[in-house]
Amino acid sequence: MTGTPGTPAPFTADDYKARMDRAAATAADAGLAGLLVAPGPDLIWLTGYQPVATERLTVLVLAAGQEPVLVVPTLEAPDAERAAGASALTLRDWSDGKDPYAATAPLLDVDGRFGVSDNSWAMHLLGFQSELPDTSYVSLTGALPMLRAVKDAAELERLAAAGAAADATYEEIKKVAFAGRRESDVAADLDALLRQYGHSQVDFTIVGSGPNGANPHHEAGDRVIEDGDMVVLDFGGLLHGYGSDTSRTVHVGEPGAEEQRVHDIVREAQEAGCRAVRPGAACQDIDRAARAVIADAGYGEHFIHRTGHGIGVTTHEPPYMVEGEELPLVPGMCFSVEPGIYLPGRFGVRIEDIVTVTDDGVRRLNSTPRELAIVN
Repeated sequence: MTGTPGTPAPFTADDYKARMDRAAATAADAGLAGLLVAPGPDLIWLTGYQPVATERLTVLVLAAGQEPVLVVPTLEAPDAERAAGASALTLRDWSDGKDPYAATAPLLDVDGRFGVSDNSWAMHLLGFQSELPDTSYVSLTGALPMLRAVKDAAELERLAAAGAAADATYEEIKKVAFAGRRESDVAADLDALLRQYGHSQVDFTIVGSGPNGANPHHEAGDRVIEDGDMVVLDFGGLLHGYGSDTSRTVHVGEPGAEEQRVHDIVREAQEAGCRAVRPGAACQDIDRAARAVIADAGYGEHFIHRTGHGIGVTTHEPPYMVEGEELPLVPGMCFSVEPGIYLPGRFGVRIEDIVTVTDDGVRRLNSTPRELAIVN
């Protein structure tokens, strides 16, 4: 495969066929009759096809020993035929006025157990259950949590490029004025910079200043940033089809002693979480390592979310670095490590890098400084 300089070569039909074959075999090994994949990240990853979301049924049927079949509305068949992985599967279309579930039923084991992508519409699942009452269904993520979790070299290349673009964005955003401007103004700067550095899609630009920083998912609003504010920045999106997601916390002017201390604790916790990443460690071990630092410092009740989430063709996907998740880490997994401390009514701090598991430890896909940066 070849591509223009700085641009990864596109995935080919052979790449998608290999993914579909692997998914079908993995489903069979898990005791499933097959997989029903609706429009969304799983379908994009398996076929390269991203249809417009409508109420009409589109579903990829995968089962070991049979050719992949993509069932689509007739009016969308031309778009499906142009998908990158289309030559690796069979298209079956159904027209308006016909029963799409009856059209799909012959492809399914009449009393089988199927994995269904998590974002499937309930009306479609109920339609299959009505047409084939002896079938049963389980969440694809619950049944096959590793399906998209381990990235190959080409995927890692894209994730690294997305991380580098996010890093460049952070270095530039530190140069803009913060004090006297609205959070939404800085968020717009982040959006523009991500696009300038190659992102085709921006998913979020969190700017939480002062007390708003204590809300981890604060949406940038009209609050005017003031001198003396701590400001949480969390931003990301898609570049070459793969995600970026990074967080840094900056301070407008010189920080106070407690602000500096809290930031130092979070930075130490983030380092501890990254140090815990290695093949064979459980996902929850990463959460435990980061959380212990914050708890030992007396701020345990103010770390109110999991330590990390997977990333790939979406910015949030399995695996999750959270207590109770015993899934072992393997080389090629990519996820965030993002502890935080949130003091209601006062300020918040979060530091986040995307990392990948290597054969002997961890590689960070973000490299910008994690010290508390001073902005104007």
